[in-house]
Amino acid sequence: MSRRDNSSGKKFSGRQGGSGRKKSYARGNAPIKPKNTALEKREDGMRLNKYIANAGICSRRDADIYIASGNVSVNGEVVTEMGYKVQLTDEVKFDGRSITPDKPEYFVLNKSKGVFVTGSVHKGGLTVMDIMAKASKSKLDPIGKLDTQTTGLLVFTNDGALAKKLANPKNGIRQIYHIKLDHALSQGDLEKIREGVFIEGKKVNTTDISYVKDRPKSEVGMEITSTRSHIVQKIFKSLGYEILNLDRVVYGGLTKKDLPRGRFRTLTKQEVINLGNL
Repeated sequence: MSRRDNSSGKKFSGRQGGSGRKKSYARGNAPIKPKNTALEKREDGMRLNKYIANAGICSRRDADIYIASGNVSVNGEVVTEMGYKVQLTDEVKFDGRSITPDKPEYFVLNKSKGVFVTGSVHKGGLTVMDIMAKASKSKLDPIGKLDTQTTGLLVFTNDGALAKKLANPKNGIRQIYHIKLDHALSQGDLEKIREGVFIEGKKVNTTDISYVKDRPKSEVGMEITSTRSHIVQKIFKSLGYEILNLDRVVYGGLTKKDLPRGRFRTLTKQEVINLGNL
């Protein structure tokens, strides 16, 4: 039997010609499934990992992990594709909860004395949130805390990834305080603080401490990176001093220059970049 005769029989080969050729799916020729319109590839929009980060859930890098794990859905469909883009009109859910990406905003406040960082306990008292409500309609959160009687720089943002990074003790954000004590700080105690003081069983190191130039020796400047609660007060209390005034004059690369007490301002683009690089 010739090859031609064989092609007209009931047995077919994908390598043989003829009008009765059998379809082969062995080499990527399988039928293409219809696209789900909710997951069509888009050329414009916001990357899904950025959308999640802007919503304050986590960093973009962590968002990629959650996306790959199937924790994120768009318009009811789970998305695991890296780089997938969404529109503001899309319904995005993270672990079943709808999220919305506010435009990232960054502010710094020169906090006044007597202003509460949280008003949950002291109802009726002025809080930093009352002040920052004038800055934006977005939900802004302070990075770290300042005691009610502590003054100075406090950063606010709705950028959850940056807030998490700056609040992480391992990153050691530079802070400088102007401190007024109830009596002069002795040279010996200044050296003790400079060498490191043990507070609650853990050593607290200061980057630097010195007397304020042309001021009484009850006024000192101290640079520290620790984010432990009330740590500055605890350092001086352990040596027998009471702090009368505590003012944070530097945070990261930010200073109080041209920012009056009780006022806030928007951070510049470069300042935001600098904070992100700390």
